[in-house]
Amino acid sequence: MENNKIRCRSCGKELEGRSNKTVSCGCPNMATIRGDKISAVDLSNVVMINSQRPKNSKSVFSQEDILWQEQRKQRKVRKMDFEVR
Repeated sequence: MENNKIRCRSCGKELEGRSNKTVSCGCPNMATIRGDKISAVDLSNVVMINSQRPKNSKSVFSQEDILWQEQRKQRKVRKMDFEVR
């Protein structure tokens, strides 16, 4: 299992995330990683070196539900005109 890795641009330190331990660079930007959660004072100074994504992401919806939703998105909206008396 490969862990997430980030690099802080402020200090140049590379951090590897672990699920049970918080790792921080210690510079004023304070880039921190714990498992898959990344935080920093300025996230534009943080670069993702590699990231782990779940390969077996189980969706709440079945394949049939997704197809039905895609077909529903393509429907046209019918406008009904009513005569006001």
